[in-house]
Amino acid sequence: QITTLINHKDKPKRSDKTLQAIQRVGQAVNLAVGRFVTVGEAIANENHELKEEMSVACIEARRAGETIAQLTDVASLDHPESDSHITIFTDKTGVVKAARLLLSSVTKVLVLADRIVIKQIITSRNKVLATMEQLEKVSSFQEFVQIFSQFGNEMVEFAHLTGDRQNDLKDEKKKARMAASRAVLEKCTMMLLTASKTCLRHPDCESARINKDGVFHRMRLALEQVIEIVTDSRQNGENEMAPISIYSGIKEFKNKVEGLRENLYFLSKENLSTMLEVILEHTEDFTDSAYTSHEHREHILELSKQAKMELEQLVSVWMQAQNQKTKDLMEDLEVAILKTCQCMNELKREVHSAATSLAADLLKYHTDHMVLKALKITGVEGNLEAVAEYTCKLSEQKEQLVEMCRLLRHVSGTEPLEITCIHAEDTFQVTGPQIISAAETLALHPSSKIAKENLEVFCEAWESQLSDMSLLLREINDVFEGRRGEKRVYLSLPRPGKHNANLKALKPVKLDTEEQAKIAKLGLELHLLTSDVDSETEKWEDQENEIVQHGQGMSSMAYSMYLFTRGEGLLKTTQDLFHQAEIFATEGTKLASALHALSDQVHDDDKPLLVLEAEKLNSMCKELHITAKASAQGKSATFTKVDACILKTRNVMTLLCQLLPLCSKLLRKSKAGNGCLKPAPPWKEDRIRTGTNARTPERRVDTFGIKSLENHVTNMTFLESK
Repeated sequence: QITTLINHKDKPKRSDKTLQAIQRVGQAVNLAVGRFVTVGEAIANENHELKEEMSVACIEARRAGETIAQLTDVASLDHPESDSHITIFTDKTGVVKAARLLLSSVTKVLVLADRIVIKQIITSRNKVLATMEQLEKVSSFQEFVQIFSQFGNEMVEFAHLTGDRQNDLKDEKKKARMAASRAVLEKCTMMLLTASKTCLRHPDCESARINKDGVFHRMRLALEQVIEIVTDSRQNGENEMAPISIYSGIKEFKNKVEGLRENLYFLSKENLSTMLEVILEHTEDFTDSAYTSHEHREHILELSKQAKMELEQLVSVWMQAQNQKTKDLMEDLEVAILKTCQCMNELKREVHSAATSLAADLLKYHTDHMVLKALKITGVEGNLEAVAEYTCKLSEQKEQLVEMCRLLRHVSGTEPLEITCIHAEDTFQVTGPQIISAAETLALHPSSKIAKENLEVFCEAWESQLSDMSLLLREINDVFEGRRGEKRVYLSLPRPGKHNANLKALKPVKLDTEEQAKIAKLGLELHLLTSDVDSETEKWEDQENEIVQHGQGMSSMAYSMYLFTRGEGLLKTTQDLFHQAEIFATEGTKLASALHALSDQVHDDDKPLLVLEAEKLNSMCKELHITAKASAQGKSATFTKVDACILKTRNVMTLLCQLLPLCSKLLRKSKAGNGCLKPAPPWKEDRIRTGTNARTPERRVDTFGIKSLENHVTNMTFLESK
């Protein structure tokens, strides 16, 4: 809006339409500033330490908004050139000054508000840490129950604050790191409960103490990482993690090589040679690995040798072209560039094949979880010798999976997936020894129910991570083959299980092979629709638009539901699917609200159609929500409910495919001047964050599993009765 005012053309003749448009824009700016300042003032009143600074910034912003409104009050003037009234036409510098003051003060308000949010998260983290210290020192079960209830409530508060922050992050790398840390905290909350109970029941058991200490240590690291992301700092000034992957190295190398077409002098041959050396050093992770096949190892070594030769030829022609820029030399240079890039593409393809084939083989081999089952059986039998034997096998399995994650990181293709690989590697690295200590505790106390439950919890975490790896592998392959862009994954979807208070009511089940076959066609249609929605959202210039973000979130959830129809992905049971359908319906309702807001702002012939479609979407989402919440008893009824949920999801996605291009067209028309925006409606009061009341669990992406945390707290009453 401000840019429109500053850049308007000073034409000698100004039509009434132009004058009215300028006045409308000025009023819209002033109204928006007024709403913005109202929120800023509400925040200031709740945070006395920053009240003075915030109030000053709000006053400046309000004054600037009013100045802009005055300078654009030109529609009623018969003679805009008259000296009796200063306007944008007589004093354009005044508008420029007001705009600068406005942008400066608005930025100041945002920075101050951001400081408050960061402070809230740090305060919440400190409360969690303080309660964790109390939990570590408790000696009676009754005291533990009371403190853990408090700890659970504090973790739920921390979940809400960090979840909002995660959604606000623009950097996909930070967003992925935050999601990984929050997933650790969610899983560790249950581990902390059972590990602490085991330690209280068996206070003299060394393996139980080691097991508990490991959980506390991991939670503290995850809490610290959240604060590092939020405050954008790292301890002791250390650099941000991770050596470059082979993929990112090859991508940068190819960009430099192809840049020679435009400029022969922008980098040195030493620079290019160093970049290739670094890439080839990373390929040694594959050639030195005991798990890389002989065939892959030979191919990688051959391509590495060829890459050196192609670069030597390229450098030779490049140096000649710098001295003598003839047509023949430039053609030779083009050939050398193409051959070098082709060789690097083949190397990339080979390491991708090596990593993904190893991952596929390992995940298939370990799907039966035989070692975990054996540890549980031998632990209950108190067979220390057999437990020792199987812990060795688990350690070997852990080394294989850690190596798999390291190799997958090199070929992940995107930074968020690379971070997910690092998170998976850490999870296997830490969870393996924890399973071993839990198994040793059970073998020493074979009749202990709590020791048995503790081992179950750690084994479930291992199985869950293996399941997540299957989805991660599929996404890596999809990115490599260009089938899909980066999809947001629900890393820690709340899953029904034995620790939920409503266990008897849920009875989660999986689809059998016959049911999967029946629903396959519907699932495939859903898959195709997610691709169509992704294509539509990618066309939008403004990827931060609320409509786009809701559309992307719905597409991601629909894709998870499609994977369920194939027996893959993170949705393992029908209850997982129904829960996902509820969240999908909620997201659709939010999108319908965003569409209504857009219809209020746009003057266009298509407005009635947009309102009609928004109502239609709202109605369909309500139907889906009712279907997902309805009870279903028995196998046949459950399958009917699954079929209905996916059918209704498909219908919503079909409508979404029609809505996205319509909204895009309306916004383009508005920008082009064929339509004009009305002032936005006042912010809803519930958008003003006032303490915990503003922290609603219905956020765009709830990756913390807040429901499961709240269930942990609820279950404390059952623990106390035991």
